[in-house]
Amino acid sequence: MFGTQEWLIIAVIALVMFNWRKLPQMGSTFGKALTNFKRGLSEPEEVDVTEKQKDSGETPPKP
Repeated sequence: MFGTQEWLIIAVIALVMFNWRKLPQMGSTFGKALTNFKRGLSEPEEVDVTEKQKDSGETPPKP
């Protein structure tokens, strides 16, 4: 996909655009986002988003 020269150019651009001190933090954030994305893919596809009413016998407040 990318050769050595392309990766070096990308690294230099990243160092120029973002401070070199912030790159580890950005890498960590990217890793956490990727982990959450993979976790989301492995969860069941159907998610119940409807609100469940309490069984306390109370009627919901009127708007």
